[in-house]
Amino acid sequence: MRGDKLALAVVLVCAASVFIVYAMTSNIVLRNIGSVKTVGVGVYWDMACSQVVSVIDWGIMEPSAVKNVTVYVRNEGNSPTTLSLQKDNWNPANASSYISLSWNYLGQAIATNSVIPVTLTLSISSDIQGINSFSFDIIISATG
Repeated sequence: MRGDKLALAVVLVCAASVFIVYAMTSNIVLRNIGSVKTVGVGVYWDMACSQVVSVIDWGIMEPSAVKNVTVYVRNEGNSPTTLSLQKDNWNPANASSYISLSWNYLGQAIATNSVIPVTLTLSISSDIQGINSFSFDIIISATG
């Protein structure tokens, strides 16, 4: 009977060890907070344009993750404008090879003081490696 208990204990310990090793090697957790910079427009958390967006906390993400954040962009210039999106200052520099930022803005002209909702989408590649945290600047500019 004592031998059976010992054998069962050994099996349980081995199974737990395999699970821990698997969990450690298969989960990559990424953390990011992105700075938001603007030129000729304002970016806000609300349609009333009372809460300015200066950073976006994307939270904790894993490989293959996709997160959406909706912001409100107001034309603060003197004439109708279109928008452009740029990403800059990637840290680490190779993060842009595994991480992408896109949006649903379709290029329509925005009248002076008009506000439109824009959804930003951050996507993490399934084959990301060697990156545990990253940062970059999101630049939304008025053109035209």
